[in-house]
Amino acid sequence: MQGSLRLIIAAGVAMMTFTSVQGKLGDPVGWDQQSLIIGGRRVVPVMGEVHYSRLPADEWASAVRNMKSGGVTILATYVFWNHIEEQEGIYRWDGQRDLRRFLETCRDEQMPVILRIGPFCHGEVRNGGIPDWVFLKGCKLRSQDPTFLACVERLYRQIYSQVMGLQWKDGGPIIACQFDNEYRGSGDYLMTLKRMALTIGFDLPFYTRTGWPELSKPVPFGELLPLYGDYADGFWEKSTAETAGNYYKAFNFKAFRSSTAIGTDLLGLQQERIGKGDEAYPYFTCELGGGMATAYHRRPFIYPEDAYSMALVKLGSGSNLLGYYMYHGGTNPESTTGITLNETQRTPGTANNDLPVKTYDFQAPLGEFGQTWPQYYTLRPLHLFMRDYGEQLAPMAASFPASQDLKKGEDTGLRWAVRSTGDSGFIFINNYERLQNLSAKKGVRLTACGVTLPPLTIPSGCMAILPVNIEGMRYATAQLVAKRDGKIYMMQIKGLPTVICLQNGKTLKNLRPKGASQPVYDNIYLLSQEEAGHLFLPLSDHEDIGFETTVTKLREPGPLRQIAKGPAKVAEAPSEADWEQAAVYQISIPEQAVSQWHRLLRIDYRGDCARLYCDGRLIADHFQYGRPMLYGLWRLPAGTTRLELRILPMQPDAPVYLPREADRTAGEGVKRVEITYEGLLQDK
Repeated sequence: MQGSLRLIIAAGVAMMTFTSVQGKLGDPVGWDQQSLIIGGRRVVPVMGEVHYSRLPADEWASAVRNMKSGGVTILATYVFWNHIEEQEGIYRWDGQRDLRRFLETCRDEQMPVILRIGPFCHGEVRNGGIPDWVFLKGCKLRSQDPTFLACVERLYRQIYSQVMGLQWKDGGPIIACQFDNEYRGSGDYLMTLKRMALTIGFDLPFYTRTGWPELSKPVPFGELLPLYGDYADGFWEKSTAETAGNYYKAFNFKAFRSSTAIGTDLLGLQQERIGKGDEAYPYFTCELGGGMATAYHRRPFIYPEDAYSMALVKLGSGSNLLGYYMYHGGTNPESTTGITLNETQRTPGTANNDLPVKTYDFQAPLGEFGQTWPQYYTLRPLHLFMRDYGEQLAPMAASFPASQDLKKGEDTGLRWAVRSTGDSGFIFINNYERLQNLSAKKGVRLTACGVTLPPLTIPSGCMAILPVNIEGMRYATAQLVAKRDGKIYMMQIKGLPTVICLQNGKTLKNLRPKGASQPVYDNIYLLSQEEAGHLFLPLSDHEDIGFETTVTKLREPGPLRQIAKGPAKVAEAPSEADWEQAAVYQISIPEQAVSQWHRLLRIDYRGDCARLYCDGRLIADHFQYGRPMLYGLWRLPAGTTRLELRILPMQPDAPVYLPREADRTAGEGVKRVEITYEGLLQDK
């Protein structure tokens, strides 16, 4: 390995330290059992996933800026093999596949990047990203088969041609890379990938792997940092029951780092254990569900509370890096061979679910077109806290005074944990579980660092982080958000009266939010949750200009299709022939809405699923699950005034999981079509 790397044993803990060329992004990077250390300071980063090849190149800069505004401090992205070498030997680094240009954008925006370079990625891409032609080689995939490794080496060399001069040591944004994804075999394979990358020229501060499932043979300590994840629900579950799977465990504080719910369609039943020695690494995550994709047979509706609760629980359980998958949604690019690039039941690899052909919105904090879903603002106060108090939080150990082993919906006591060091710490509270109505908890006594708070009633759905012996406060029943220019910003917790007991003996009771411009006491500012979600964001300057749309029905739907189960034994998405039987509508839009203003087309419809076409080309699709179908009109060719909408009727008896919010009315129809900028952040 080039550069300087040394292993220091300090107080019985292995610590990796790195020296690198100083530059905009070139501060020294290290890690120990607790956290990342960048520029000599402990940090608790927020990592957000966005897939550059799923976004038009001219949207990259605004995407990165809006991720930063949401509190993201590290960006993660897959390099999908079949996006760049769909045909053997023909590499595409143009347009939205231009990795180098994307990395240069991240460099210009001072955004560190973790590259997830495969060869297998999954990401709901066809074959998990492995091109179809590789399957015809007759080799064993994701193994040390020489034929397969020769293909991978060519891939890695191509990727390296894009990253030269943009690694961390060069002052570039690439701080780490991940090899393969969700691999359960021998660590020898992962180490072969790493040695291959090092030989080619990759020279990065650290390297990662997904910490699930457990490897059959571990990698040597220090070689690959394991990163974990959790989701509130999974489109991959074959069951159509509302709360199938054990995702409920993500809402309980626990020492166990990993999840047994991720990718059960591929990985099957997983035991609640992690690899030997992995707890000597810092506790990092790379796949906390910022949202969830919709498969045809299972269409979860994710609430902002789901994402916030999981993040707070992971932080309270000791995680010192929160990585969201996804943080920014996207759209699958056009294929060069005529096939589609989405995962389906009938592709050679990862053939367990039918995903939409185009949309990969994921209900992420920033959606497919950069629009904000509610969790963008719900999560921001937590991210601001991690940035401003991360150095203080990072060395705090987690302890678990409440039960770590709960059943689904169990409501026998309050779920809480403590992170502390010395006489200071934070109390983490989570009285929320997805689709369960946890009761209010009365007369709760919380103790941390020798301080016992007065009896509290913790409301149903309450999630909070309460400081103890922090910032001159003995305790507070409000949450720290940020500290800037000597001002301390706190967030009031809904349903929990705000009390601040100062270390000088003074107690402030029944405080009410006064916003960011007026302190409630000295340098302490109390904000509502909505105000905290928008703290430090500029006001929107969108001009409210209305546009008229006209919807005309051109054709009634044909006979209802027979919804069969595919090879994976789940309901199969409509075929192209099925779409020929769809109801057809024409949507007329003003040319100015495309050419002059940043606008979203919003389509509320009844039906099973819908597709949107421009001049006969599929541009968007949607499985109905309770949220509207959207399209960014700025992506249309100039002069476009007509679009075609196709809708297949809802069949209430279909073997499909539909959430409570979905319109289950039989048949099809258009409820409303409008042009809006709602949810779009101000361009910077």
